[in-house]
Amino acid sequence: MRAMLERLQEVLRDTSRPAVALSGGVDSMTLAVVAGRLDGLDALMCHAVSPAVPPAATERVRRYAAHEGWRLEVLDAGEFDDARYRANPADRCFFCKTNLYGTLAARTGRLLLSGTNLDDLGDWRPGLKAAENHGVRHPYVEAGIDKAGVRAIARGLGLDDLAELPAAPCLSSRIETGIRIEAADLGAIDRVETLLRGELGAVTVRCRRRARGFVVELDEAVLAGLDDARRSALQAQVERVLAAGRPVAFLPYRRGSAFLRGAPA
Repeated sequence: MRAMLERLQEVLRDTSRPAVALSGGVDSMTLAVVAGRLDGLDALMCHAVSPAVPPAATERVRRYAAHEGWRLEVLDAGEFDDARYRANPADRCFFCKTNLYGTLAARTGRLLLSGTNLDDLGDWRPGLKAAENHGVRHPYVEAGIDKAGVRAIARGLGLDDLAELPAAPCLSSRIETGIRIEAADLGAIDRVETLLRGELGAVTVRCRRRARGFVVELDEAVLAGLDDARRSALQAQVERVLAAGRPVAFLPYRRGSAFLRGAPA
């Protein structure tokens, strides 16, 4: 862990007046802690709020800002005013990040840093093109650090709550490609996922909106461990939250299953 942390600190020392884009997840939060504790860096932390950002993530950012003494800028990046983003094409993330980085650059006038790590480079991520367009640097990538490395750094710094955070992409990723992004759907999805984490603990859970209706995905082992009565009770709770007028299927978790790669960009 020490060697990775030192490499990351070296990359950060090579920046000038950086602004860290904070989603509230383990990657960006750990990066912000390291940057904020580095003497002489003059880092600004920035967090964009929108219907696609879970309130729990915003609360986490504010709590850490108070504890760590960050200078924190909370803003609306404006992606919900962008019809291209709301249409939810296959490259939706490009429009999201274009709005985010454009707003941050205009607001701060600083070098932008993201929490992208090496593992992220193996996915198809249109948001990385938006980052390139705005000159965003990725300190973890430059330091050769993957997701496991980020979690190891978090643990080494005593940030156990961050180290154990499950992956949590933005709520818009729960909407099947091609279905318009609506704030009401995202709010309902967040309430369902919050409910299920409260009932089942820190498990992987995704509530997704598909063309045929809502589904809930849980870790296969968690799903298999639910007896019929428990599963029926949870399903009834979820259906009350969603008020969708149709049964909600419980399925094994599949990463990125709402993303339809054959959909037009």
